[in-house]
Amino acid sequence: MPFAPLKNDTFLRACLRQSTDHTPVWLMRQAGRYLPEYCATRAKAGSFMGLATNVDYATEVTLQPLERYPLDAAILFSDILTVPDAMGLGLSFQQGEGPKFARTVRTEADVNTLAVPDMDKLRYVFDAVTSIRQALNGRVPLIGFSGSPWTLACYMVEGGGSDDYRAVKSLMYSRPDLMHRILAVNADAVATYLNAQIDAGAQAVMVFDSWGGVLADGKFQDFSLAYTQRVLAQLQRDKDGVKIPRIVFTKGGGLWLDDMKGLDCEVLGLDWTVNLGRARARVGDVKALQGNIDPNVLFAPPEAIEREVAGVLESFGRPHQGAGEGPTHIFNLGHGISQFTPPEHVTALVEAVHRHSRRLRAG
Repeated sequence: MPFAPLKNDTFLRACLRQSTDHTPVWLMRQAGRYLPEYCATRAKAGSFMGLATNVDYATEVTLQPLERYPLDAAILFSDILTVPDAMGLGLSFQQGEGPKFARTVRTEADVNTLAVPDMDKLRYVFDAVTSIRQALNGRVPLIGFSGSPWTLACYMVEGGGSDDYRAVKSLMYSRPDLMHRILAVNADAVATYLNAQIDAGAQAVMVFDSWGGVLADGKFQDFSLAYTQRVLAQLQRDKDGVKIPRIVFTKGGGLWLDDMKGLDCEVLGLDWTVNLGRARARVGDVKALQGNIDPNVLFAPPEAIEREVAGVLESFGRPHQGAGEGPTHIFNLGHGISQFTPPEHVTALVEAVHRHSRRLRAG
């Protein structure tokens, strides 16, 4: 089924380093627990996975923030751990505890059983992508996503979240051969998964390397960056003649911008520890930059939010204007929005981004 033409392509234009009349803004985890309407839908679904695996509920919660805020993109409501779940590791979520896997990957025998999963097990994700794209009716573009091979491996080896990454780093240092095998399977699975999202209707895709920043220098390049590049090399560049931008976000990755600027992607996402102007100087104008206000700014009063937004926009500097390509910026948080964020403070942020970025272009 053909989709409606896009009415607001600001986000996609910025991804492709084309000029826009304002800086586009969307937020990591913009459909989430800070919204009372999300909590109501999640209660109806009965569990997080009940929400994520039900096409109608996933569509509903993806659109909820767009009903409240004039955001410039929607992001698929799903989880980064759907791929290892489809590998048979048994994903579950306990209220307040985060994700847990019933089975871990720690031995040679465990690694030998890993394979790129049958994508039919993830049909609910692709059906949700198509449903959301139809429901958006061209309002804004839809972003698909996955966890990076390294980030998925962290959860697969640890069995859930971790404070010290002891199990996954022990495996990496003691049996690097096994870790490379896990990462190779993960990279090929992530690429297949993201290509299926593109086929279902995703107009951009993002790789979340949430835990790349916990690695030592050298290990980041070998165990995270190399496998993110393996994913990117396999992704579709366009769909029906329209370019599909690829975004890579590494939390804690500011140390390695010189390495990351060579990635085969259109956009680099940055966390809040990085100065955008300095990042732009290091990366050069070969990538759009995405980010990077501290999510905790959203607990401050609206006038402070507005001041911090202006600081982020001005640290990037004046974006490209006119024909051709040049430096562009996509406004976002430096990581996901907190569940305790007052929803009205997001209004202040989004409106400040649009207002101040227009002023910056006119100045």
